[in-house]
Amino acid sequence: MYGIKACDTIKKARDWLAAKGVAYDFHDYKAVGVTPEKLTGWCAAVGWETLLNKAGTTFRGLPDADKQGIDQTKAIALMVANPSMIKRPVLEHGGRLLVGFKPAAYEVEFAR
Repeated sequence: MYGIKACDTIKKARDWLAAKGVAYDFHDYKAVGVTPEKLTGWCAAVGWETLLNKAGTTFRGLPDADKQGIDQTKAIALMVANPSMIKRPVLEHGGRLLVGFKPAAYEVEFAR
């Protein structure tokens, strides 16, 4: 699981995993960072539009020029520079990627 330790959504996802007895590794990409290569792989799996959190305060606080003309390359650069712009959590499991926390989606994923 990738995310930011202090995030409320991360806490909910971690609590859900703990309640189900699911072991996982946690990577805090705000503290440790995330590589452009990792983000490129995630973008290939789910699309940069899914990963880039445009609703968050970090994105909204960007200068207007940085918010314009976003493509995958620009989105990855923004997320590397500002990991808070990555939607949370990002869960790699069984060769699949889940972005965000929805208990029903986690139920389906871990029932496989």
